[in-house]
Amino acid sequence: MAGPSLRPHVHWAQRHRELYLRVELSDVQHPDIAITDNVLHFKAQGHGAKGDNIYEFQIEFLEPVEPKPVCRVTQRQLNITVQKKESNWWERLTKQEKRPLFLAPDFDRWLDESDAEMELKEKEEEKINKMKIESRVPKDPFKHLKKGYLVMYNLVQFLGFSWIFVNMTVRLFILGKDSFYDTFHTIADMMYFCQTLALMEIMNSLIGLVRSPLIPAVVQVFGRNFILFVVLGSLEEMQSKPVVFFIFYFWSIIELFRYPYYMLSCIGIEWKPLTWLRYTTWIPLYPLGGLAEGVFVNFRHLYKQRKQHLGPKKRKMK
Repeated sequence: MAGPSLRPHVHWAQRHRELYLRVELSDVQHPDIAITDNVLHFKAQGHGAKGDNIYEFQIEFLEPVEPKPVCRVTQRQLNITVQKKESNWWERLTKQEKRPLFLAPDFDRWLDESDAEMELKEKEEEKINKMKIESRVPKDPFKHLKKGYLVMYNLVQFLGFSWIFVNMTVRLFILGKDSFYDTFHTIADMMYFCQTLALMEIMNSLIGLVRSPLIPAVVQVFGRNFILFVVLGSLEEMQSKPVVFFIFYFWSIIELFRYPYYMLSCIGIEWKPLTWLRYTTWIPLYPLGGLAEGVFVNFRHLYKQRKQHLGPKKRKMK
């Protein structure tokens, strides 16, 4: 059973607008704190100077305060913030002239009146300077239009690569390895669309619409488009190779996480699982995609050499 109620050690400090009370109780449970008729009533179960017990006290403030204190409980103590009704400096905390024995100054937060005025002045100056800086920054009248464009761009790209990924996955489950050989003929139109649209990423970076660096965007977009339009588009014999499936598949998986991440970022939303996937899935997929692209380009080179040396030779005219 809990022992008789006791008064905890309470430390206080003030500013022109606020009072700070630090109650020396750890493991506080069920704190009951209220202000009635300018008197703070405190009662709580906790571990203080007299061990685990019920501690309580009352403080009648020197001048009027707001009736709603703010309480923050930590493992080692309990902090109470009380708002003064008028911004001024008190000569003491309590209405009674003699300071209660359980009450002492909080020297960690203590300031005299001149120091407090200096602190208040610095805060006001900081607020004014911040407002001046914000007023100097010109407002962009096209801010919402740009944001809407970026959201729609990333949404369209996400839907396009989602279609590619789902279509290829379904075909793989239904047809098995046979789906490898006609990947280009079934997916190419959508891939052409997405990769052509991706040229806008270079423009977005170039005009400063996004903060992404320009060089990586150029390398990725033109690298992919070289594979898609030059290598695959110009050589029909390459379009039926299984490696096309893996290139398209790796590209689509990467974009399934990249474009939704950018889309949500445009409207100030961060979903931590998506952020983790955006910055993690590339670790295995980029090397695999690069390997597939390298194999493809090397295969094309070897195929051209074979055709050059073993292909049909023109007959010489007699």
